[in-house]
Amino acid sequence: MMFYDQLKSRRSVRKFKDQEVEKEKIDVILKSALRAPSSRSIRPWQFIAVIDRELLLELALCRDPGSTFLKGAPLAIVVAADKGLSDVWIEDASIAAMLVQLAAHDLGLGSCWIQVRERFHTEQEKAEDYIRDLLAIPEQYSVECMIAIGYADEEKKPHEENKLLYENLHFNQF
Repeated sequence: MMFYDQLKSRRSVRKFKDQEVEKEKIDVILKSALRAPSSRSIRPWQFIAVIDRELLLELALCRDPGSTFLKGAPLAIVVAADKGLSDVWIEDASIAAMLVQLAAHDLGLGSCWIQVRERFHTEQEKAEDYIRDLLAIPEQYSVECMIAIGYADEEKKPHEENKLLYENLHFNQF
């Protein structure tokens, strides 16, 4: 499938089949993340693949309601970065997270981004701190997001081309 066809057909999936993701596919997804470009090739990111059912259930509680669907996913990739290594760690982590989603789609899997940075677990605790404690992530790393991954148990049609926001495209000037 051509890359543009992949982009047209990829949609966020929040319902997953009760089916494990094969180790070989997880390896491809993680290797794809490691190939992500980063500013000055600093590569400040870290990736944690979570397949333990109990951990997934606890991660699904990191922010309500935005992460609850994670409890049905067989895999989550937590994307973190060393904020002291790069002033653009957010962008670097985001690019890598998108490659995780595109690799998953290419392998016939569904995925959905769960925003973590600047979101809250409770009024007093950030989602990032909740995840850091749960997964023993060192303090120097910030969690940008998690990607829920699995075999889709829902079908979504591609966005219609005639409904794309063409008014947001500009040439030479705004």
